[in-house]
Amino acid sequence: MRTKFSGILTLLLAFVVQLTFAQEKTISGTVSDNSGLPLPGVNIIVKGTSNGTQSDFDGNFTVNANVGQTIVFSYVGFYTAERAVTAATSNINLQMSEDAAVLEEVVVTALGIKKEKKALGYAVSSIKEEAIKDSPETDLTRVLQGKTAGIEITTSNGLSGSANKVIIRGMNSFSGNNNALYVIDGVPYSSDSNAAGNFIDGNSGSSRSFDIDPNNIQNIDILKGLAATTLYGTQGRNGVILITTKTGSGSANMKAKQEVEISTSYFFNEVASLPDYQDQYGGGFDQAFGWFYSNWGPGFYRDGLGGWGSFVNDANPNAGFNSDGTLAHPYSTSSFLASNYPDYQAEFEGQRYDWRPRNSVENFFRVGGVSTLSANMRGRSEDGKFNYGTAFGHLDDEGFTPGNNISRTNLTVSGGGKLSNKINVRGSMTYTLINYKTPPVATSFGSSSVGSGSSIFGDLFYTPRGIDIQELPFETPDGASVYYRDDNAIQHPLWTVKNARFSQKTNRINGFAAIDFNITENINLLYQGSIDTYSEDNVNRQNKGGRTGSIQTDSGFYDTYNNTNTINDHKFVLSGNNFSLITDWLDMGFLVGATSRSIDFNSIGVSSNGQQVFDFFDHSGFINQTPIEFHSKRNILGVYGQMNFDVKNMFYLNFAGRNDWVSNAVNNSLFYPSASASFIPTSAFPGIKSEYGINYLKLRAGYGTSANFSTGYPTVTLVNLNTQAWADDAGNLITSNSTASSVGNLDIKPEL
Repeated sequence: MRTKFSGILTLLLAFVVQLTFAQEKTISGTVSDNSGLPLPGVNIIVKGTSNGTQSDFDGNFTVNANVGQTIVFSYVGFYTAERAVTAATSNINLQMSEDAAVLEEVVVTALGIKKEKKALGYAVSSIKEEAIKDSPETDLTRVLQGKTAGIEITTSNGLSGSANKVIIRGMNSFSGNNNALYVIDGVPYSSDSNAAGNFIDGNSGSSRSFDIDPNNIQNIDILKGLAATTLYGTQGRNGVILITTKTGSGSANMKAKQEVEISTSYFFNEVASLPDYQDQYGGGFDQAFGWFYSNWGPGFYRDGLGGWGSFVNDANPNAGFNSDGTLAHPYSTSSFLASNYPDYQAEFEGQRYDWRPRNSVENFFRVGGVSTLSANMRGRSEDGKFNYGTAFGHLDDEGFTPGNNISRTNLTVSGGGKLSNKINVRGSMTYTLINYKTPPVATSFGSSSVGSGSSIFGDLFYTPRGIDIQELPFETPDGASVYYRDDNAIQHPLWTVKNARFSQKTNRINGFAAIDFNITENINLLYQGSIDTYSEDNVNRQNKGGRTGSIQTDSGFYDTYNNTNTINDHKFVLSGNNFSLITDWLDMGFLVGATSRSIDFNSIGVSSNGQQVFDFFDHSGFINQTPIEFHSKRNILGVYGQMNFDVKNMFYLNFAGRNDWVSNAVNNSLFYPSASASFIPTSAFPGIKSEYGINYLKLRAGYGTSANFSTGYPTVTLVNLNTQAWADDAGNLITSNSTASSVGNLDIKPEL
């Protein structure tokens, strides 16, 4: 009887155990990182099934599982964790550990979407904060130099704050802009270069990419190729530089509730390279002496072939050399001074000039200094629902060229918050102040400039080795330029530094506001609006008395004008991810969106020449005044979409397309698609991996197209109106109307 009862009891116990293991339980809990902050979006899957969920913004989750099953927690950048479900399990609070190796493989792609690098079928280069900090460059564009392949940095002249361009993978346009697009915290950022003049007559000016403070950058991702930049449309055809700032990254990477970072630095700034000058021969031609800009004259030695001893003439102190190796002072024999400033020339009568090599060019430059100060502060609320950030930066850059300096001040305020389980908001605003000063720079011959402008380097680099720039006086009693040439045809570099200057003061405000709505755990709707506006106050001036060969320039000129550019950008994006198709090893994601972008540029000012009083700069003190006025406006509308597929984390497909419409053309619409694929053979065939052979192998391919629409008004023929074209015998002004040299083309098409 006892045996029979024991058997029944055993069967009953086994039945109860079986019921227990088959019982479905509701498991809830919280997922956090290694610092205790909640992790939203963690993938939580019941192992061996398609049953799963994601953690919400606060890291909370709820999932159903049977006793005996295992719950798998996975998140990009963290080690995967597993927890077994027992009869006693009802709550799982998990703190995940970061996987540094995986974190390095996560990059930001178009529209701020983060993806694993292995999933990309196109090239993306990343630059981390440490590499930016280690660079002494004050201009972010120059910071990129040498940091990644396929990027070419070109500068207009090499002076501190001078304009520059970033060209990715070569030139894409014969006549248009080849500069890459900057995108900061998901917002397109203008990097215009509004030079004073042009390459021939003067290219002084700064780029608006200089407005970016490198000390507030967390990381940079560079998208190369059209397959990577299709979603940015015509703006992104030259490549895209995606910048994530410290203030724009929210609280995702914070290790404490509040973080404060203060840094300061000082660097010396010197000219990097100069021509290799010889110290054997001085000014002249065919080894005969003359006050010319060439170095083909007599040698700086007395005896031997070509020596100055062949030209000794003690009988006439104003012709040739004396026996002591001296010459008459160049100002004492100047025909220009004799005709125009005889009293001033008399001051140099009898003075001798040593015939020896000088280091005039080397001594012209100075040792500059660059000082920076930055302060960044970030914080979050106790529950992590709200965050804020502020950043302040100040730069003073005293260039190695006299008269060149630039200062920059940045102030950024940002914040974000979770208004509910489904609604999140964020925003940022940055104010930038730039003060830039430089002497004029223009295309130059060996002596003076090619065009009508002055050039600090054109009158410097070809200086004969026998000329001492610092020793020779550079101005006459009335302030005009004087130099060593007999006809005074070259402008003294020190006179240029003192009397010619371009300055640019820029005030800039840019910011954005965004709100996103989580329709479901996998679908999100985003709206973002942004504004980027700057105002450049430009002053380009030169005193009368210059020696450029241009009547207008040498009579003294004064140009004052303001450039104002305003960009309004709006976008709507509907996106979804982590959709399993047919089976759990095939995932899909999608994105559709629309954007509008308006660009309004205006330039207004006055150009005057014919200075009446030396060193008096007011338009009332000049004889001639000409208005400066230019206006341009363009709107771009775009719709775009993207679909991506993930097959077992080893094969990835991405399809994207965009259609743009522009307001300044008749043929104003164009669709451009792209496709890319990535395959990881080492994941598909683990057997090909070996300890001393192949560790990781990736194959990728991409195809993309884009277009470059014309700027300005290419479809119309412009009419020039001149209200002071002529004057009749009575002195009455006659107005003229004339068409521009270029004719509008209604059939103009975008450049592919």
